Amino acid sequence: MNASNRSECHEGSAEQSSLVSEDGKNIKSVVCQRCGSKVLCAGTAVLTEKELFLPSMRKKNNINQSDGTLDGDTLTNVGFTKDVGKVKYLICADCEIGPIGWHSLDDKKSFYVALDRVNHE
Repeated sequence: MNASNRSECHEGSAEQSSLVSEDGKNIKSVVCQRCGSKVLCAGTAVLTEKELFLPSMRKKNNINQSDGTLDGDTLTNVGFTKDVGKVKYLICADCEIGPIGWHSLDDKKSFYVALDRVNHE
């Protein structure tokens, strides 16, 4: 993702600033909330802001803060659902909890992991 279409973090967001480096990449590894399986290694995703309704894991909410990566090879231990319209949902491949994010079939290189559906270590 080039700098012109990368969203900036909201100023004053302590949680985001502790998760993202100055160049917008994730500082910490991203892991499954249930089993602790690693989803993304540190430094492999760029913070972007996208909005998409994700089906409930525990609670219903719109997701608008996600770690985005342009290279699908950087995702680890991630499974995909069948196509739902033009989206595939991402799930933990080890414990199958999810969705933890989504993949747009219109953009084959972009995968989005919702910040509030994973832990950061």
